[in-house]
Amino acid sequence: MYKVAIVILNWNGAEMLKTFLPSVIRYSQLPDVAVYVADNGSSDNSLEVLRNHFPNVQLIILDKNYGFAEGYNRALNQVSAEYVVLLNSDVEVTPNWLDPLVTYMDANQNIVACQPKIRSWHNKEMFEHAGASGGFIDKYGYPFCRGRIMGVVEKDEGQYNRIIPIFWATGAALFIRLGIFQEVGGLDGDFFAHMEEIDLCWRLRNRGYNIVCIPQSTVYHVGGATLKKENPRKTYLNFRNNLVMLYKNLPDNELARIMWVRTLLDYLALLVFVAKGDVANAKAVLRARRDYKKTRAGFSIRRTENIKKTIPQQIPERTNYSILVQFYVKRKKYFSQLFGTNE
Repeated sequence: MYKVAIVILNWNGAEMLKTFLPSVIRYSQLPDVAVYVADNGSSDNSLEVLRNHFPNVQLIILDKNYGFAEGYNRALNQVSAEYVVLLNSDVEVTPNWLDPLVTYMDANQNIVACQPKIRSWHNKEMFEHAGASGGFIDKYGYPFCRGRIMGVVEKDEGQYNRIIPIFWATGAALFIRLGIFQEVGGLDGDFFAHMEEIDLCWRLRNRGYNIVCIPQSTVYHVGGATLKKENPRKTYLNFRNNLVMLYKNLPDNELARIMWVRTLLDYLALLVFVAKGDVANAKAVLRARRDYKKTRAGFSIRRTENIKKTIPQQIPERTNYSILVQFYVKRKKYFSQLFGTNE
């Protein structure tokens, strides 16, 4: 069994493997660390590239594209390690990036998962949208980050360098105890992609596990490599999966009220798309809500299990306010305006 298995899920990403895999190999050469690439049914020359250029990388070959969530579930079933890192194929790692993560997790057995600081590969002084320096969530299910609220991304000037508890760790570089990942059921394969890591982290937090960001480790993420911002498919997955995540994880005393408010907010988002002339994304919101209603019953068993195993507690990283109100009404654009710079 390895100490750490770094698992990169690839789908038709031959060029990204050529660009980013060398840094992973170069800076992950530690005892008991293995690098895997799990190929999600690629139709390009990814396997040829891996076999010819990266012969020391261990291959896991899946028979079709199972999406991010189920692809990782199937890949990790073929891995034996204490820790696994779910690492996006468009991530460039840095020297000694693993050391702070392993050291902290070894010393803190109550921490089940963590993430490094995520900076933008395109502009390396800036945080990256998907994860930044740790994920939070608001009362109505809207995720935001230490370093990124809505579309406003901050420059990293060391203001969020403290190790703190977070609500969710980004799936771009998720470091987690493999045994616990499997114990709680892994990622929800029905999500396919988007929000699945937040759903997993909510499940973990509800069961009393803790998650942190360790900014002493830094990686650079391209982001949006599969689906660009405001791609209708991405809009659909984000809206549908967010509703499913709320249904699966909200306590009984909050569910009806939160979902009622979310209905209003989703239709408001739809109207904004219409006002911008973006009919495709407006239709994606409608389709997401329709499909959520059609499939909700299929998630009832998972909801029952989640609620049954939930430990009653306050989770400060799930705020009691709306981030939309804070951002658009109160004009709070930066995380420090919500929690203070010492966070």
